[in-house]
Amino acid sequence: MNLEGNRYLFEGGIDPLELCEKYDCPLYVYDTNIMKRQYKRLIDAFKVKKIKINYACKALTNLSVLKFFKRLGSGLDTVSIQEVRLGLQVGFKPEDIIYTPNCVSLEEIKMAVEYGVKINIDNISILEQFGQELKNVPVCIRINPHIMAGGSAKISVGHIDSKFGISFHQMPLVKRVVEATGLKVEGIHMHTGSDIMDSEVFLMGAEILFNTAKDFPDLQYIDFGSGFKVPYKPNDISTDIEDLGEKISARFNAFCEEYGRDLTLMFEPGKFLVSESGYFFVKVNVVKQTLSTVFAGVDSGLNHLIRPMFYNSYHRIENVSKPTAKPRIYTVVGYICETDTFGVNRKINEVQEGDILCFYNAGAYCYSMSSNYNSRFRPAEVMIFEGKDYLIRERDTMEDLVKKQVEMNFDTVEV
Repeated sequence: MNLEGNRYLFEGGIDPLELCEKYDCPLYVYDTNIMKRQYKRLIDAFKVKKIKINYACKALTNLSVLKFFKRLGSGLDTVSIQEVRLGLQVGFKPEDIIYTPNCVSLEEIKMAVEYGVKINIDNISILEQFGQELKNVPVCIRINPHIMAGGSAKISVGHIDSKFGISFHQMPLVKRVVEATGLKVEGIHMHTGSDIMDSEVFLMGAEILFNTAKDFPDLQYIDFGSGFKVPYKPNDISTDIEDLGEKISARFNAFCEEYGRDLTLMFEPGKFLVSESGYFFVKVNVVKQTLSTVFAGVDSGLNHLIRPMFYNSYHRIENVSKPTAKPRIYTVVGYICETDTFGVNRKINEVQEGDILCFYNAGAYCYSMSSNYNSRFRPAEVMIFEGKDYLIRERDTMEDLVKKQVEMNFDTVEV
């Protein structure tokens, strides 16, 4: 979405204010042009014989979004059996889906095996049970490289105290389990965290993966996870994908030559592919001035966009109703009966009640983490594809809030 003259416009001249009028607020809008741009950047950055990008669908699981990435040629990274089912429902081939759960039962993993998807195991107990019962099914092993990386402690998942992955120091034990059970290991995987800016972090992890991979002769792929940082603010720092691609490609190609055959280089980006494609539009309910603060209270809250409260994340906020008005300072808050502050002391073009504000970077972990807290409706979702807008999820209704509930009839209960 760009400012053109005195109004904001999407590709094809689509006016966001008209979208808000057509579909109402709050409203999520996703621009497929940006998804395609980000996917192509990744594919072009890595100069290797075989590369596979698996979209980490936990970032945004809308069926139309999944179908769009399938159209681009992407695979799918899933973390639950439900995500596996969603991928199969929209037409992904089982071999193009990798299932990387955490702390699930062997029973759920067996369900994934029945669907025929790639299995990624991240703890020794399950690996041993899997080998005893399903030794003919190839597996990937998730390694914890003990690297502290990521934008915050909540999104760093490769450090020594993380619940994710098997410590690389435990690889001798893993090898004994594999040898004892006859398991075939087809892949090695790691994921250190999100919002990683330094290519050297990936290179550190790469060396650990390569050293581990030497002990497994039947590998088909090495999965580096993801964690690429995207810009959230003007002139923000982001991962230099082209620089990373050059460095990782050189090292990966050298390893494949040493290994004796070409493996597939895999990544599983979520935020990198969809974060910048998403826009969240809200309407200002009230402008409230106290002795020290001017609040812009909007028709949304942590029930729709929890990242600022949960991760202390920053989302750029613009007044799309008044793109040329004089800026003032506002604290933008929601309508939930909790402290749901989106942004403190933000410079935003002068706000009046009824104006439409836009939150940027609303494609990843925004709608997918939404809820019906305070019995509020979850918003609609719209996709922009080739210059046209399409409704891809209807707004909740009162019926949606109660349809799964079973109401007690206390008149028939004996006291």
